[in-house]
Amino acid sequence: MSGAIRLGDGDAAHTVLASRKMATIVRLGMVAYSIGMTRFLIDGPRDAAKTYVFAHGAGGPMASPFMKTVARGIAAAGIRVVRFEFPYMAARRKRPDPQNILLDAFRDVISELGDPANLVIGGKSMGGRMATMIADELRVAGLLVYGYPFHPSGRPDRLRTEHLQSLETKTLIVQGTRDTFGSREEVMGYSLSERITIAWIEGGDHSLGKKLDDPIALGVSFITSLKRVGQ
Repeated sequence: MSGAIRLGDGDAAHTVLASRKMATIVRLGMVAYSIGMTRFLIDGPRDAAKTYVFAHGAGGPMASPFMKTVARGIAAAGIRVVRFEFPYMAARRKRPDPQNILLDAFRDVISELGDPANLVIGGKSMGGRMATMIADELRVAGLLVYGYPFHPSGRPDRLRTEHLQSLETKTLIVQGTRDTFGSREEVMGYSLSERITIAWIEGGDHSLGKKLDDPIALGVSFITSLKRVGQ
């Protein structure tokens, strides 16, 4: 299967502390605006070298506590973070759009943000899964996913991993060891692309636990390590 890493306590604390200190220097701008059906929240410097396009999960909007905490935490390290909502969520409907609409919405967002080679895309759960399905097509710099839904909760027989076997984009999945959408014991048996690394959050569920310092530090480290596609 793919590589797996465990974040050391000292490394996480150092990274998060550095990010928080930088937050006093980096001006965090949050901008909400609409372009057609697309609505954005942007954190971080406009001139950032890297942009993370961060999509929400099936049940929570882009302004949910999880999304806000992770976005602002990553932005504090000098990375621009762009959040958006899929059409159903923007309309405050409960049922997610069909997959083709979700994918087209993600493509539209990326087309509005400039060169995909400068973008890392991903998201929480469903949003991250949609990102994995278009990353190779659009040739983005990388994929960062929080809580990948390897299967529906309670249905380990319905795997959502076929496309992950041949994924070519460099990917980090931050996953809780007790995630009911794919626990460590389950995922260790899956056949996944060598381009995928899984960072396990010990004891974490699908929301990765109450403290998000480690998931944020992992995301920052991953994004800053990436080069443009083709370099």
